[in-house]
Amino acid sequence: MAKYNITEKKEKEAAYRSLVSPKLMDEMKERILNIIVMQKKYKDKNYSAKKLAEDLGTNTRYISAVVNVRFHMNYTSFVNKFRIEEAMAILVDRRYQNLRMEEVSDMVGFANRQSFYASFYKIVKMTPRDYRLQHLAQHPSEKVRAEKNHTKISR
Repeated sequence: MAKYNITEKKEKEAAYRSLVSPKLMDEMKERILNIIVMQKKYKDKNYSAKKLAEDLGTNTRYISAVVNVRFHMNYTSFVNKFRIEEAMAILVDRRYQNLRMEEVSDMVGFANRQSFYASFYKIVKMTPRDYRLQHLAQHPSEKVRAEKNHTKISR
């Protein structure tokens, strides 16, 4: 007899997922994308799944089910993905080279620098600072421009 009563963890299918028809899931997916991406609600650090559900006239369980089934992630990961994509663009944009990481974090909707760094690292596998430096190393002309801009600003 085994010393410990260990059973293999079974993947549970959330019951509410099967209650949402595929057609409704597709409609909700498009409506979620419209609000989060097209209206750029991902930049609003106070825009929660609850607020999204209210705006769509549904509840958070359905939002969660649709995001999980159609995007294969939870709501927070879904929103953070768009935040990180925008942060990546900002970090390599010449116009924003003098921004501090806290400012970039705030621009894309993170509540604090720590959650920005953690999410960025989880998705990109490097810190935002390293990402910026790596881009500058690959594009030396922009590095020279950044250094010139920096000396102008610091004077």
